Amino acid sequence: MTGPLDIAGVGIGPFNLSLAALAEPIEHLHTAFFEQDPEFRWHPGLMIEGAALQVPFLADLVSLVEPAHPLSFLSYLRDRGRLFPFYFAERFHIPRAEYEDYCAWAVTRITSARFGRHVTSIRRSGDVFELDVEPGGRVSARNVVLGVGTEPVLPDPLEHLAGNRILHSADYLPARRRLVEAADVTVVGSGQSGAEVFLDLLRARPPGRGTLRWLTRTQAFAPMEYSKLGLEQFTPDYVRFFHGLDEPTRDRLVPAQWQLYKAISADTIADIYDELYERTVGGGWPSVSLAPGVEVTAAAERAGRVELELRHVQQDRKATVTTDAVVCATGYRERDLGELVAPFAGRIERDAAGRIAVDADYRVHLDDGADAGGSLFVQNAERHTHGVGAPDLGLAAWRSARILNAVCGRAVYPLPDRTAFTTFGLEGP
Repeated sequence: MTGPLDIAGVGIGPFNLSLAALAEPIEHLHTAFFEQDPEFRWHPGLMIEGAALQVPFLADLVSLVEPAHPLSFLSYLRDRGRLFPFYFAERFHIPRAEYEDYCAWAVTRITSARFGRHVTSIRRSGDVFELDVEPGGRVSARNVVLGVGTEPVLPDPLEHLAGNRILHSADYLPARRRLVEAADVTVVGSGQSGAEVFLDLLRARPPGRGTLRWLTRTQAFAPMEYSKLGLEQFTPDYVRFFHGLDEPTRDRLVPAQWQLYKAISADTIADIYDELYERTVGGGWPSVSLAPGVEVTAAAERAGRVELELRHVQQDRKATVTTDAVVCATGYRERDLGELVAPFAGRIERDAAGRIAVDADYRVHLDDGADAGGSLFVQNAERHTHGVGAPDLGLAAWRSARILNAVCGRAVYPLPDRTAFTTFGLEGP
């Protein structure tokens, strides 16, 4: 082709992969998606055997917008010759490894995906964006969609000791053997990742190996909100409602909704309890410690081990423990876009907290003047404007369709007017 791309995507995780898949059949829409890694990988350090996706299989790349799309999960099963086994398995929630295999299958059928291509800088040039791509040179595009993902976060008291003895759960599997053999291991964080790491270590470590400790600041090892009406907070209806709230209200609301996205599936909680119960057969208790309401306030390395200073949140009492290794299942944060968009960072509008301003169509507000063409969009960088559904796979296809409709200036993918039985908010007078 000659001339600029219609869309240049930066990063190929599930969200930009969804956008690429839905863009593929649109005639006369020219797209390219760039990923610095040589192949598609999805949380490889947490691909624990038996771990399941926390959303139904319909939360694939395309189905909740276009179920007849050739890159749906059911099309993947058909291509693999596995439709009947899937039918008899009666699995609504698929293994995490199967989801990764599905995405890798889809990648091979998406012509716009470019792996091993690192976008180092983006700038404005008239009514287009220019992207510096290594290797490959310069690419121009009318619209850019940033899907660069998130990055692991270690608690402040532990960050300075990051390494072999203190690691994030994102790096769990490469360190698993060492953790299984260690005498004393501490897991910090009570979300789904923390629960899966704790359960895997509990199953793998033989009785008498030593102490396995699980700490969390939250008041309980709480189940994820998974009631049918509760899940409606992951619908487009709720996203629209949340986006219409003022900034202070949104900032208060997200932390209060922690059980929607930071808690543990009921099945995993049950598996942990059952494993602990079985270890009491014959008398005695397993060598584990589960302590909610406890935060790590400081850490130091002592004689090749890690000394943790702890504080109980409700009691305001302090204690010290020494452990051989710490696995921090303490979540992820949105990547800093500053260096990538540095040439025009001053034109990106921001809210009172310095976060990028994102409109209802996932378009970043740019102070470019009325005549500037094209837009910068983001995926999974807008929790502060669109709510807890930002990283949820169930909204991936809908968000991608919303972006494509905005780029094309028409409803290439018709979207439903209503998606929830719940009415969020009241109409004004």
